[in-house]
Amino acid sequence: MYNVAQVIDEKCVAKKGCRLCIMYCPEANCLDLNTTKMVAEVNIGRCKGCELCVVVCNAAKHNAIEMQAVSATGQLMSHKGESAGLGQAYQG
Repeated sequence: MYNVAQVIDEKCVAKKGCRLCIMYCPEANCLDLNTTKMVAEVNIGRCKGCELCVVVCNAAKHNAIEMQAVSATGQLMSHKGESAGLGQAYQG
């Protein structure tokens, strides 16, 4: 199980010009603007779960992105996953 970012459409203010999460995401083509709904949209297959988008969105006081657990089969799970601490995944 791992975590990916999920945008809460009702809270996303991309239609007002905010694109911070898209600009700061280090993974190419992971966060894009959905021009139909005018909200940021996560490509789940590309998201590495770094949570940088969450930090940037929360710093702007929008709180429109949450992390959601994904199963080993790639399906979104209903509960929020627990993040690993920095370097925790590499401890022996």
